[in-house]
Amino acid sequence: MSGTSLDAVDAALILTDGEQVFDFGATAERKYTNEERAILQGATDAARAWNWTGEEPNVAFDAARRVITSTHQAAWGQLLSAWKGPQPVLAGVHGQTVLHRAPNADVEGATLQLIDAPSMRAVLGVPLAFDFRSDDVAAGGQGAPLAPAYHVALLDRLGDEAACVLNLGGVANITARMSDGALVAFDTGPANGPIDEWVEGHARGTHDVGGRLAAAGRAHEGLLVQLLDHDWFDQAPPKSLDRYDFNASMVRGLSVEDGAATLTAFAARAVARALALLPEYPARMIVCGGGRHNPVLMEALAGATNCDVLAAESVGWRGDSIEAEAFAFLAARTARSLPISWPSTTGVPAPMGGGKLLA
Repeated sequence: MSGTSLDAVDAALILTDGEQVFDFGATAERKYTNEERAILQGATDAARAWNWTGEEPNVAFDAARRVITSTHQAAWGQLLSAWKGPQPVLAGVHGQTVLHRAPNADVEGATLQLIDAPSMRAVLGVPLAFDFRSDDVAAGGQGAPLAPAYHVALLDRLGDEAACVLNLGGVANITARMSDGALVAFDTGPANGPIDEWVEGHARGTHDVGGRLAAAGRAHEGLLVQLLDHDWFDQAPPKSLDRYDFNASMVRGLSVEDGAATLTAFAARAVARALALLPEYPARMIVCGGGRHNPVLMEALAGATNCDVLAAESVGWRGDSIEAEAFAFLAARTARSLPISWPSTTGVPAPMGGGKLLA
């Protein structure tokens, strides 16, 4: 898995039939170099400028695909070198999202993940599942989030009580399981993306390490009221966002510290707004994704929500690997032609499969 934060390729092995998770294997992380990250960011910028209009920016996209193939091959090699058990028989690779448009009354949805599937299949050496979102979008769904199928499998290992899983990536999304077993999932709003963009734009690194900038600043309460007044937060789920639907320009004019503090508070309060849309408020929220490493964001979540906020590790999960594990799980479901999205997760008319398979 390579997320919109453009920090690394995460890889993970699981033993699964696409319905249950029986065991966990090795994990690996292949950090992007500055040059690789610049190529991926360039493809994202080119995609946003293109926006499905006119000539596709093939030069930028092809360069990004080559980076995706080489870095995933490296992550795969790290994974196998750390694993002495049975060898993997199937791979699921998400590809790099460079553009996502949620459907609405005026426009059809669209989504683009860059991947050179034949080259990826060749370097991995096992059957490859990929392109998990296109069929969902073509059927009128949001195309996101897709991790809920896996989140539920993880929750099943903990018991059958109501709970909520929050993933803090470039965008945040939740999977909420009600006490009657009903499932609701959707994007809650921005998470790490605008914070990272703000910090990098001020030449202070690639992200707010340990939340130190936010901790040194003060959130702009008046601006937060304006930001949370956006009509997107009142839309009923399911719903999804592009990484740049909310961006760092929201806090333009603030100091570096106050901007980081405001964007961090905004992410947390957006989650609180999302929980209020659920038919049943969760008693606990299990947090995965890179944002859980930001103690200021985690503290803001605890303050904004009326539930226990737990890092994934506290319930025995591998918080940095859950997204990679999720696409391994979805690969198994793809191979077995099982659904990967539902009306309550992406808004598709009926449960449907997705993903393509190169055997």
